[in-house]
Amino acid sequence: MGIEDASMRNGRALSDQWADSVVVRPRTTEQHITVNKRLVLGFAISILTLIVVTAIAITLSVSFEKCAAESSGALAANGSSNSKWKQSRDANISHRDSEDGQEPWRHLRLPATLRPRHYDLRLSVSMENFTFSGEVRIEFECVQSTKLIVLHTDRLEVEKVLVYSDSKKAGAMRIQRRFHYQPKQVYVIALHREMKPLRTYKINITFHAHIEHELLGFFRSSYVLNGERRFLAVTQFSPTHARKAFPCFDEPIYKATFRVSLKHESSYQSLSNMPVEASTSDEDGWVTNHFSRTPRMSTYYLAWAVCNFTYREAVTDSVVIRLYARPDAIQSGSGDYALHITKRLLRFYQDYFKVKYSLPKLDLLAVPKHPYAAMENWGLSVFVEQKILLDPDISSFSYQMELTMVVVHEICHQWFGDLVTPVWWEDVWLKEGFAHYFEYIGTDYLFPKWNMEKQRFLTDVLHEVMLLDGLASSHPISQEVFEATDIDRVFDWIAYKKGAALIRMLANVMGQPLFQRGLNDYLMTHMYGNAARDDLWNKFSETMQREGKDINITQVMDRWTLQMGYPVVTISKNDSLDNSVTISQEHFVYDTDAKIQNPELFNKSFQWQIPLTLAVGNSSHISTETIIWVSNKTETHRVGHMDGETWLLGNINQTGYFRVNYDLHNWILLIQQLKTNPTIISVGNRAGLIDDVFNLARAGYLPQNVPLQMISYLSQETEFLPWHAASRALYQLDKLLDRTEDHSLFSDYVLRQVEPKYHKLGWPATSPEGSFMQAAYQTEELQREVMMLACSFGNKHCHRQAVSLISDWISSNKNRIPPNVRDIVYCTGVSLMDEDVWEFIWMKFHSSTAISEKKVLLEALTCSDNIFLLNRLLNLSLTSDLVPDQDVIDVIIHVGRNPLGRHLAWRYFREKWDILNSRYGEALFMNSKLISGVTEFLNTEAELNELKEFILTSGGESAPAFARAIEIVQANVKWHVLFQQQFYRWLQKALDG
Repeated sequence: MGIEDASMRNGRALSDQWADSVVVRPRTTEQHITVNKRLVLGFAISILTLIVVTAIAITLSVSFEKCAAESSGALAANGSSNSKWKQSRDANISHRDSEDGQEPWRHLRLPATLRPRHYDLRLSVSMENFTFSGEVRIEFECVQSTKLIVLHTDRLEVEKVLVYSDSKKAGAMRIQRRFHYQPKQVYVIALHREMKPLRTYKINITFHAHIEHELLGFFRSSYVLNGERRFLAVTQFSPTHARKAFPCFDEPIYKATFRVSLKHESSYQSLSNMPVEASTSDEDGWVTNHFSRTPRMSTYYLAWAVCNFTYREAVTDSVVIRLYARPDAIQSGSGDYALHITKRLLRFYQDYFKVKYSLPKLDLLAVPKHPYAAMENWGLSVFVEQKILLDPDISSFSYQMELTMVVVHEICHQWFGDLVTPVWWEDVWLKEGFAHYFEYIGTDYLFPKWNMEKQRFLTDVLHEVMLLDGLASSHPISQEVFEATDIDRVFDWIAYKKGAALIRMLANVMGQPLFQRGLNDYLMTHMYGNAARDDLWNKFSETMQREGKDINITQVMDRWTLQMGYPVVTISKNDSLDNSVTISQEHFVYDTDAKIQNPELFNKSFQWQIPLTLAVGNSSHISTETIIWVSNKTETHRVGHMDGETWLLGNINQTGYFRVNYDLHNWILLIQQLKTNPTIISVGNRAGLIDDVFNLARAGYLPQNVPLQMISYLSQETEFLPWHAASRALYQLDKLLDRTEDHSLFSDYVLRQVEPKYHKLGWPATSPEGSFMQAAYQTEELQREVMMLACSFGNKHCHRQAVSLISDWISSNKNRIPPNVRDIVYCTGVSLMDEDVWEFIWMKFHSSTAISEKKVLLEALTCSDNIFLLNRLLNLSLTSDLVPDQDVIDVIIHVGRNPLGRHLAWRYFREKWDILNSRYGEALFMNSKLISGVTEFLNTEAELNELKEFILTSGGESAPAFARAIEIVQANVKWHVLFQQQFYRWLQKALDG
């Protein structure tokens, strides 16, 4: 909700004709004048006429603005489709040739007639009453003749506007009118005379606004130190919220330099993208920091903060790195780990990209509340505390890994995003996909034994996003943006995870040396500017051609970025031709009925150019892989020698973004191979086979018993990754089955596969002194995965062990539970033990100062089998300042994952929707997570109808997350109708046998 502009309240937003006709005349002093009656009468009529005309004009003016607001949606959609920017760096000049109807403020995009060069921004920030005032001076170039200056403002009270020309003519240019057009969050200044091309101009705007509690724009947050509540204010401008803090050209293409000055109480300090250049103090106890001029950058990467934090510092290659946080967190050393890895990462990225980091400093700021995990502002990256503060003695490995990857992601953005920025939001994956891919490459550099890119990438990125992208409600990775609301929606797992998966596929096709060379060319060519996907593809194609490899990367990759979804590649032995296989591709969709229900979407012929790697093997040997480019719906290819016992394996190490299916005989051979000698097949492919077989069965491509037969080999599996892939698939099935009468059959079957490995691995070992000894990473992760499955599916030994450890903690008040399994132990203990244990965990949550421990404790409270306690937790989470915003969402989702709390979470979500939506509505990523988290377990016809009715009454029909929710629940219902009986019949036979 924007602040109504003063000029519109006072009737200033009038038509040009009305503005030209109004003349303000000076008053005269009273004089003794003799007039006759006719003159008086004529004068009275004139005055009356003038009053009537004025009233009519004002009425028409108000109606005009009201009409403009009501019609803005349709007109903007129209205008945006006519003003598509070209896929090039110079799109800001050429994407519109005129002001299109003389009302460019109605469009989604700013008119391309002006281009900012530099901003001088001076702000005065009051932390006493949470307000700020400012003056911005923007130097801009006129590209095309125009009388109009259109820039973004939202929630700002504009006080004064002056426009100056660079010509010798002194004084400000005459302003005809100015007004705020809220539907498009723009401020319009109409001049009396045109600005001329190739000339520079300056605009001065003074304004003021509130430092909002909402976590967007320039917002405030707080924390408690030594019993005293302290406040800070920080910015979050991505994607379209810089306009909430100062008037600006708030689109990525409009890069400019910035010089920021911040005035505030001297008890606070201030930070911005660049170092402090000078500082002055006033007699009234205020200080002003003047920051150095930035490089050319987009508005949404500008940042500042006013706080009373302290910091730790490191220096590398003349770059000063500081981590700012609450004084107690800095004192305890919670920020040291992130500071240490950031120092190493700056060197890694500079060596990998062969492009030097551009700024003299890099600050990492840990804030108590933030709408996202982190934001990569150039030189001042902002993190929510849970994603950057680490307490090494009590943090689990999974917490350390997640924190590491968030830091790796944000530091990568200093190149992909900050240095080279996407032209427009439709290609946001150009920065987010790269940063997500390099989470795994960068973490491999820091910790090679974790084997992130070759292993965890598969389960945590590839398998996860393919679940989402297999829905009929998915969308292409490059999305057209027609309305401002579409901008937030492009920041989803398709942009992040699918982007990363496609980049990884391309890197494997090109080979790492050529991939790195192409990235270097791309960054060097477009640094301090903008780029579109074709700019990247062209650099990769040129790199390949220089090596004599004639692959048109644009032609290949457009199929993957401009089409939604992905293919399932089916490989079958060709009986009519020796040593030949038939390879076919089709669009993989979980619900095949969607193609019938939505013919407009599926009447296209979805087809991809697929880099299929293929190997043949038998019980003792596997061939080297060959690559086959599959372009047609069906193709025949010759491969190595095959006989009746030879199996085929496609998508070696799962480098491709697609699923692979085989004829049933080949599946049986692969299952037999896994049972007899699984190591013939790589770890990555073993995990990939598990993920593919479960999802192919879920979509009806395979009988339901095939995936269950495959996991019967797991007792022989010694590697973490296949177990991780299996557990993810089994938890998905458990959500479908846990309220069915025969659920115990499923639990018993899972435990039959898990218990041999559980008893072999045991629990973390103890030293003679009684402390737990840390094992190697892979061993510890495998042990944790098997323990979690055992406790979740009801292994009695696992339950007893967890209860014993909780009881020891309560009686001794010493927590001897290994950090890596605390979440399993806490959750199991809370679910099995009485209410006193829940109260004990709640007390520990309140008293703990370790961010990672608080998160684990809070999630453990959701495991209770007491509905009263779960309901209490939900209400406390939403109202308590102790629970960060991200954790409120996690509490609701985790209560929903508790079989006893599922209906409670669903009901609570519906009852509190207005509050939740107002809090997280603009942070769409969080809102989507919440919607999917509380609806994914619904699987009956009655629940599907409840969901549809709620969406209808809540006005959520247009939200993509609700469309996905409907499709997932429909698929759940359909699975029960089609496959539940078949599934349980096979399980019964397997258990009896």
